[in-house]
Amino acid sequence: MEIWINPACSKCRSALSLLDAEGTEYTVRRYLEDVPSEDEIRAVLERLGLEPWDITRTQEAAAKELGLKDWPRDAGARDRWIAALAAHPKLIQRPIITADDGTAVVARSEDAVRDALSR
Repeated sequence: MEIWINPACSKCRSALSLLDAEGTEYTVRRYLEDVPSEDEIRAVLERLGLEPWDITRTQEAAAKELGLKDWPRDAGARDRWIAALAAHPKLIQRPIITADDGTAVVARSEDAVRDALSR
């Protein structure tokens, strides 16, 4: 299992603490330093069953600068959203856990982390 984190994020630290408490083996990806490619973002979205706008932190300064709130949320705009996430990784919701069964979860709650652990 891999977890995408920002070490400054309290929800990321909580998820790591829970994984550690459960004795889970995982790999940490500091996605602000090791920025995912557009293809990696597409793969995670497929695993999540979500669209790029579903995992975008729209309140970040970069989102406001890009005017994301006015971008269409449809298939035609999907690649534009993915490109924005790759160019501005701070916009990616966190933490994201990719589970061993090929799925993924946005692990912002203890329940979501436990869901990933059950897979």
